[in-house]
Amino acid sequence: MHSRTNMKMLRVPALAMFLWGGSTLASFALDPIGTWLTEEGKATVRVADCAGALCGTILSLREPNDPKSGEPKTDSNNVDASKRNRPIVGLQILMALRPQGANKWVGQIYNPEDGKTYDANVVLENADVLKVQGCVLFICETRTWTRKR
Repeated sequence: MHSRTNMKMLRVPALAMFLWGGSTLASFALDPIGTWLTEEGKATVRVADCAGALCGTILSLREPNDPKSGEPKTDSNNVDASKRNRPIVGLQILMALRPQGANKWVGQIYNPEDGKTYDANVVLENADVLKVQGCVLFICETRTWTRKR
């Protein structure tokens, strides 16, 4: 009988530690909001909350000026001719990313290099690695972004 009482006494602290530990882990959930460097370091992108969905905006470019004109790069490849003069810096490239499971979001990504918008899957691998995937039908291309600290 005495050993049963000891077992019950051990369970209560173990349960309390489990519950406390669970809430502590939840408070350190992975969060993609922040500043990211694209795979080849071409751009710095700020991921933020935009009206309940995630969005990403280009903050800076490694090479911000057009090599021919010396002027700031514009969205010259956009399929919509009326948008071709807007600057690349300040351009929103991740749009309407909504949660799709643990550390995963789906939405759209705009690629200023070809002027097209694609379906996007974004996965936060860990606190400092974001996998960004653009897809057309079943063909997808994934890039790895790293958190800029």
